[in-house]
Amino acid sequence: MSTSANLPAESAQASTGAARTDGTVTDRLVDANRLYAKDFADPGMDARPVLRVAVVACMDARLDLHDALGLELGDCHTIRNAGGVVTDDVIRSLTISQRALQTRSVVLIHHTGCGLEALTEDFRHELEMEVGQRPSWAVESFRDVDQDVRQSMQRVRTSPFLLHTDDVRGFVFDVSTGLLREVDPAS
Repeated sequence: MSTSANLPAESAQASTGAARTDGTVTDRLVDANRLYAKDFADPGMDARPVLRVAVVACMDARLDLHDALGLELGDCHTIRNAGGVVTDDVIRSLTISQRALQTRSVVLIHHTGCGLEALTEDFRHELEMEVGQRPSWAVESFRDVDQDVRQSMQRVRTSPFLLHTDDVRGFVFDVSTGLLREVDPAS
């Protein structure tokens, strides 16, 4: 399993037509895309997820959701942000996912060792002091990952915009073992 978009030097050179001895990470990603596109075949899929599920998860680079959940391309909608927090924008995406693209289930995945556990709302104040403008968004930091999963489940279940709130489940992904642990919404 590859853990980055490293390209063999000759492949990168062949795909761009020139030798690249330096460059940005974005250059590497674009080069990797050119290699990918060479063998790409349109899978002929619809935008509606086959499993009719939307997964909301943290953006943490250690979470490979498709592998961890046994998912294939086209199986689900994946919505990621810092902490996997259910924000207004997540509700927006879930609403579109359900109402326009027929998803019915929502899976929420937080994880152990999340960076939001080390931040506080003071982060917003520090940003304001640095750039001269207070962010309009909340940091949504937390100390108890299980409680944050419960809060996220509650936000989904009580949203007036979502049609399907009966199959909403929350989990904590252990970054050391790869296992999911389900969070009881009532605890």
